[in-house]
Amino acid sequence: MSRFFTSDLKGLKPYVPGEQPSDKKYVKLNTNESPFPPSPEVIKAVTAGETERLNLYPDPDANRLCQAMAEYYGVSREKVMCTNGSDEALSFAFRAFCGSSRGAAFADITYGFYPVFCNYYGLKYKVLPVNDDFTINPDDYISIPETVFIANPNAQTGIFLPVEDIEKIVASDPDRVVVVDEAYVDFGGKSAVCLTEKYQNLLVIGTFSKSRSLAGGRLGYAIGDGELISDLNTVRYSFHPYSINRLSMEAGIAALKDREYFNNCTNKVIKTREYTRQELIKIGFYVTDSTGNFLLAGHKGITGRDLYLKLKGKGILVRVLPDERIKNYVRITIGKQTDMEKLISEIDFILKGQSL
Repeated sequence: MSRFFTSDLKGLKPYVPGEQPSDKKYVKLNTNESPFPPSPEVIKAVTAGETERLNLYPDPDANRLCQAMAEYYGVSREKVMCTNGSDEALSFAFRAFCGSSRGAAFADITYGFYPVFCNYYGLKYKVLPVNDDFTINPDDYISIPETVFIANPNAQTGIFLPVEDIEKIVASDPDRVVVVDEAYVDFGGKSAVCLTEKYQNLLVIGTFSKSRSLAGGRLGYAIGDGELISDLNTVRYSFHPYSINRLSMEAGIAALKDREYFNNCTNKVIKTREYTRQELIKIGFYVTDSTGNFLLAGHKGITGRDLYLKLKGKGILVRVLPDERIKNYVRITIGKQTDMEKLISEIDFILKGQSL
């Protein structure tokens, strides 16, 4: 850091995204992207007219996209805000609902951006350990005053916390906000959006990056009580009102409309995930019961770091996470069936070499 960097942030450790190497072509199973391209309707939408209007600012409220989201989830328009990826929605939530008088609380094994947001905004935060089997104990979140952030399914483990448990946390204290980050909910979980009709202190955040194959489009959203959305918009308009570009808005609307393509892609991912899970178990891995588009897997015969390096040498990228409790695991994105068959074959070969 330069001598000009503010002392307020000199201890800041930025979030580290999954690597995006360009030295050769890899089977890329490290950043939880969709293995499928966007819907053909998305391709049509982004090339049909809006490119000629890129000289004009986009609608800062993204009204057409927000209306499409509202109709999709069966909520009123005032309960929806769209953002530049779900990370932007999360950032706004940390800024709007945490501060000097109220910190944040989240699990020790969760999305790695949560502590970064806290440190960036100078927030105090409480880390709550997950159970030995990596599940969240909802009772840990009931008697605490902090704003609660829960990735559901969990961003590192894929484990889903039932909506009934989410409701128990939300209902326990109507005077603090509970933020549920549902980036992976479409791969087998159940959304908590239904609870936003009943509770004013619940905010649900989601993304188009995973299940709708739009990681490069940078689209996210928040759904909650109209007052919560108004709070988020106050933060947004104080930061960057034109954060969603015209093409991404059109892509999002088209993706929401093409339910058949969405269902087809998510069902393929779920089927391939279960195949991969069973195959990994057969060769001695402990694998979480994930409802995301990834698996967290560990083997007593090899460290996570060694497996990652050996697979990278074979042209396959998986991810090793820095959390101490899962350092000997790898997180594996679910790709196409052929990708996962190659992965299993290479891992089996590596493990047999380890045992010689």
